[in-house]
Formats: sequence, structure tokens, C-alpha cells
Amino acid sequence: MTPEHLHEPDLAIHVEDLTVSYGAKPALWDVDLDVPPGVMAAIVGPNGAGKSTLLKAILGLIRPTAGHVYLKGKPYREQRRKVGYVPQRSSVDWDFPTRVIDVVTMGLYGNLGWLRRPGKRERAQAEAALEQVGMAEYRDRQIAQLSGGQQQRTFLARALVQDADVLFLDEPMAGVDARSEAAILEVMRDLRSNGKTLLVVHHDLQTVRTTFDWMVLLNVRMIAQGPVDEVYTRENLHAAYGGNVALLDAPGVEPVGNGS
Repeated sequence: MTPEHLHEPDLAIHVEDLTVSYGAKPALWDVDLDVPPGVMAAIVGPNGAGKSTLLKAILGLIRPTAGHVYLKGKPYREQRRKVGYVPQRSSVDWDFPTRVIDVVTMGLYGNLGWLRRPGKRERAQAEAALEQVGMAEYRDRQIAQLSGGQQQRTFLARALVQDADVLFLDEPMAGVDARSEAAILEVMRDLRSNGKTLLVVHHDLQTVRTTFDWMVLLNVRMIAQGPVDEVYTRENLHAAYGGNVALLDAPGVEPVGNGS
């Protein structure tokens, strides 16, 4: 692909006119999304807003009705090896009989191909990723024997071992213990410091401003996107959540205009 055929090459993620429908009901409607490189971006919105659907549509896990997705200016299919994905923990079959180290090593199969078995180099990469998320001592544990937070850290290690430029995480801190949440946050911040881009479905509106630097506010349609301090306003939250007084009176939500 020549430079003149690139679509917004300065953006890590560029989505145009994305629509996803389940039957007659749209889950996402005409969504445009622009995420610059090197930010930690939160996708925030009420239940049923299409947050996970947006992630899955970008990754090609569900087929959109319309729209285009570009990563660093190129179609997703050409950038697949530069992408890491941590799914919702509830969507994974944790009863599958496999060890932690094997789950992490699976993240290397995109580069190895399915016919070549991982060797010492790949095992060392997997070990290093487990060390980074604080899971090295569990390398031989069956994944079904892990706590929820440990399972989530294992999948984060699987994404890390890919050395991806762009990482998509679907509620990585939902239902995890305090130790796992701290470990996940530390890794996410390290990734951002190293120039990686993270797009994260996040369920806790109260912690957005202290955790992320970019915010995508969604409710089927795109409500607002940009730096957190610009998007996190009473007006935008009202547009996304309606008249939920508890949210609109949350600490740190500044009034807009006349405060109505």
C-alpha cells in the first residue's frame, strides 16, 4: 500500500461510519473513532451502549453492517500481527485443560504459524511476560485453578508476548482482586510509556479521570471522544447516561453552561 492510499496514518485507530446491527436493532450506529498513538483510552458508556461490540467489530470478531477500520493507516487485516486482545473473562472457557505457560505461549502462534512448535526462545518470552504481570510462580498451574484476577493477568501476559503496537482490552479490571487490579494497571501504564496504544472497555466511571488520558463516550452513537478532561463533562455524561443523578453528581464532574 503506497502512502497516498493510507487512511489517517498518524492515528493508531481510525474507524469510519461503523454500524453493527443485531437483527433490526442497531448495537452501534454510524460511529467514527479516532485514537492517537501512545494513549490509554477508555470506552465508557451505560449497559447496552455497544462498548464490547465496538471492540469486537474493530477486531473483525463480528461483521459490521457498514463501516471501515484502519490501524496506523492500513486495513485491520494487514495489521493483525501488531494487535493484542484481552477478552472479557466471562467469555473464556476456563475449564479447558491447559497450563498458564501454554496459554501465554499461544500468543506467539501468529508469528510461529501453527505447524512450528514453540522452542526455548518462545518459552523465554512467555516466562518474561508472566514475570511482568506477577504470575511467574503459577506457570505450571491449570488455568481452571486460578482466581479471576490471576486468569485476567494470564490473558494480559498472552497479549504482552505478542509485542503488539495496539492493545484492546475488554473490561480487564472487572471482578478482579486489588492485587490483580494494581498489577494490570501497572502493566498498562508501562505499555503506554513505551509508546503502545491501549483501547480499554472500562466499567467504572468514577476512576476514568485518574486512570486514563483519552476517553470515548458511547451510547450506540458516539457521544464524545478526546482527552479525558475535555470529554468528562456534565453535558456529555447527561447525553450518554440520561438523567442518572448519581452519576451526574459524581465528584469531579464539572457543570457546563448554566449548570442545568
